[in-house]
Amino acid sequence: MTITADDGRTHGYDDLPRLMGTMTGDEKHGPAATSTLDVLWVLYDRVLRITPERTDDPARDRFLLSKGHGPMAYYAVLAARGFLPVEWLPGFGSYDSPLGHHPDRVLVPGAEIGSGSLGHGLPIAVGTALGLRAQGLHDPAVWVLIGDAELDEGSNHEAIAFAGPAGLERLHTVVIDNSSASHTRPGGIAARFEAAGWSAVTVDGRDHRALYDAFTTPHPGRPHVVVARVEPKTA
Repeated sequence: MTITADDGRTHGYDDLPRLMGTMTGDEKHGPAATSTLDVLWVLYDRVLRITPERTDDPARDRFLLSKGHGPMAYYAVLAARGFLPVEWLPGFGSYDSPLGHHPDRVLVPGAEIGSGSLGHGLPIAVGTALGLRAQGLHDPAVWVLIGDAELDEGSNHEAIAFAGPAGLERLHTVVIDNSSASHTRPGGIAARFEAAGWSAVTVDGRDHRALYDAFTTPHPGRPHVVVARVEPKTA
């Protein structure tokens, strides 16, 4: 496990609940945040080729948080990995804090997009993958994390339908499935992506080994989606 130092302390996965606990106030969207915690940690700890020193490197991997209305876990992971100071966390959501209730790419180190509006992250990720390919940058991976309720938005289905035939091999989507979508899909979430030509895997969203294996599954010539199932949203 990778750990980072801050004022003499080290921060690993076991520290994330404590770091999240320093963020208080209204509109925390706690269930939305905790549903993403394990996915975010495995990505940043073992998969994404991005460090605090490489946030402007054209060769970096891009991570886009579309599920931005519950960013506490995102901020905690960024702090644990050294992208932002741990001291920023207690100010979460306050007037003069860079850590808003929705992440702002201008204010949050390492954030690729401003997010929080349902349904916009995956289309942006498709455009990012296309842009990198047009520039001849074929190595950077593009990752986007969305919630299952975002699949109620038509913009996501347009992005899904386009990305498969376009062969966007460097595009990766993680869907957090906490049973919050209003509309079910015949065959489940993965089947919707597979019908559009995507590679798809469904796993336990709390199992780090299963997540890592799913994230690193080869998918030549096709975009890849991982459906991470977690406990149903209750609040």
